[in-house]
Amino acid sequence: MNIDFNKNNDGLVPAIIQDAQTKTVLMLGYMNAEALEQTLATKKVTFYSRSKQRLWMKGEESGNVLHLVSIKNDCDNDTLLVKVNPEGPTCHKGSDTCWDEVNNQNFGFLSKLESTIEDRVNNADSKKSYVASLFAKGINKVAQKVGEEAVEVVIEAKDNNDNLFLNESADLLFHYLMLLQAKGFTLKDIVKVLEERHKD
Repeated sequence: MNIDFNKNNDGLVPAIIQDAQTKTVLMLGYMNAEALEQTLATKKVTFYSRSKQRLWMKGEESGNVLHLVSIKNDCDNDTLLVKVNPEGPTCHKGSDTCWDEVNNQNFGFLSKLESTIEDRVNNADSKKSYVASLFAKGINKVAQKVGEEAVEVVIEAKDNNDNLFLNESADLLFHYLMLLQAKGFTLKDIVKVLEERHKD
C-alpha cells in the first residue's frame, strides 16, 4: 500500500474501522507507519494514540480487541478502511460502536420487513392483519402458503411474463420470512448456514 503518512505533517492517517460482517462503522482512530506495521504483523488493530503519544492496541486493557480482516487505502492514499471482526463492544463506554449504535447484521429492506412481520404477529388484530391472521392459523398454514407460492414461482419461471415472475417471487420471499419467524428464526440464521457452507 502506498500510504501518504506525511500529508498532514503529523505522520498520521485516519483509520475507519468497519465490521467485516455487518459493514457497521465501529470507530475512527489514527495510525502511523509503525501502528500499521504492528497491525499487519499481529492481526490485531493497533493505533497511534494522540493523547497517550504512543502505540495503542485496541483492547489492550479491556480485552475487546479488533481482529484484522483487511486494510484498504482510499483514492488519495491518506485514509485507511480497516475491516475487522470485533471481540466485544468497540467503544470504551461499552457500546458496540462509538456512535452508540447496535452492531447488528442488516439486510436493508428485508430486515425492515422482518420487523414489520414481527410487529404484526405480536400487536396486530388478526381480523385486520393478513400476517396476524395467517399466524393465528398455525405453522402448518404458514408452511402450506410457502409451498403454494413456490409452485407459482416455478410456473411463472417457465413463462415469459417477467412482471408476474417477480411478483410471485416477492410473494414467496415474504411468506418465507413469515415461516422463518414461525419457526423462531430470522435471515441471520440462514446467512450463518450459508457462510458455514461457503468455501473460498
